[in-house]
Amino acid sequence: MDTETAAGSRLAEVFGAFLRLGLTSFGGPIAHLGYFRDAFVVRRKWIDEASYADLVALCQFLPGPASSQVGFSLGVLRGGLAGGIVAWAGFTLPSALLLTAFALGAGVLDNPVGEGVLHGLKLVAAAVVAQALWGMVRALTPDRQRIAIALMALALASLVAGWLGQVAAIAVGAVAGLLFCGGEAGATPRHPAFPVGRRAAIAALVLSVVLLVLPPLLGAWTGSHLLAFFDAFYRSGALVFGGGHVVLPLLQNAVAEPGWVPVQQFLAGYGAAQAVPGPLFTFAAYLGAVSGVVPNGPLGAMLALVAIFLPGLLLVYGALPFWDGLRALPRAQAAMRGANAAVAGILAAAFYDPVLISAIAGPLDIVFAVGGFLLLVFAKAPPWLVVVLLGAAGAVG
Repeated sequence: MDTETAAGSRLAEVFGAFLRLGLTSFGGPIAHLGYFRDAFVVRRKWIDEASYADLVALCQFLPGPASSQVGFSLGVLRGGLAGGIVAWAGFTLPSALLLTAFALGAGVLDNPVGEGVLHGLKLVAAAVVAQALWGMVRALTPDRQRIAIALMALALASLVAGWLGQVAAIAVGAVAGLLFCGGEAGATPRHPAFPVGRRAAIAALVLSVVLLVLPPLLGAWTGSHLLAFFDAFYRSGALVFGGGHVVLPLLQNAVAEPGWVPVQQFLAGYGAAQAVPGPLFTFAAYLGAVSGVVPNGPLGAMLALVAIFLPGLLLVYGALPFWDGLRALPRAQAAMRGANAAVAGILAAAFYDPVLISAIAGPLDIVFAVGGFLLLVFAKAPPWLVVVLLGAAGAVG
């Protein structure tokens, strides 16, 4: 087998493996990491246990969708940059296509039963965000220092509207982590053999910054809505720490506040996103498709999908050659402990507004939402089952 054929065969292997996961990986980012471990550490042995743990640590350290960054990096490990791209496509496209189809067919729900189903999906959003908040508070605020940081972030994100308050909360959390969250032992660095050169890594990091800075400047100068649209989703993807659910307040500010997507449609789509496998960031495809301003439809879905994932993938590609040295620094570890605690506070603010305010209309809604939360947290019910049950409850309620 010649080199070109071998490379093509390897890319086909990567795409097939991640497509299967994209079709079957329900349960959110933590569950995805478990699926990846079983598929690529235990069964295929693409990477050893310790190196996989290091990779997960890197992707949790960086902003962006951690499980998608891990999957992309495993694709890079197996097939270079092309392998990373096909791994991302295989894992992402199934849920993106399903949510785009849901967005384009949303008009069929414009009737009393359909409106009830959409209301049920908003209750799903309330239950799922409550589950995420519950898990993150337990994991990220284990001591008094980090509880205080989370409360500070909750206050700051509530008092300072929009993404500025969220970014400020993370920055203040990182500084507080440096001051108050040191002293824990760091992990021993490992050395995964990722085929990423330092020049390519630096180019990716530079591009990630250019795309964060240039589109809003050009958009303000030219008045281009296309640039504003790209910037809204790219900025949301670039500022997410702590997993997919944290993108909710960023996207709400990016597309609901300017009126591109009404809050009711926003929350209905977020609820629908719980019913599909794969990464939660594919919610962006739904938002791009239902946007009330051009681009929208399939083109808007595709642009929003690429824009929201791009910063996280550029950052992890750029960080791979430098990770071992960085993660050994105690001060970097302390800053991230504080930033992660702030993330819990930001999600708590988003849980109140817009989730609870828009989803809860009466006592029965509280019963349904709490029931969904209990099913997810204590009965370990799969998210798709909660979607079906609360969607049906909304339809008949």
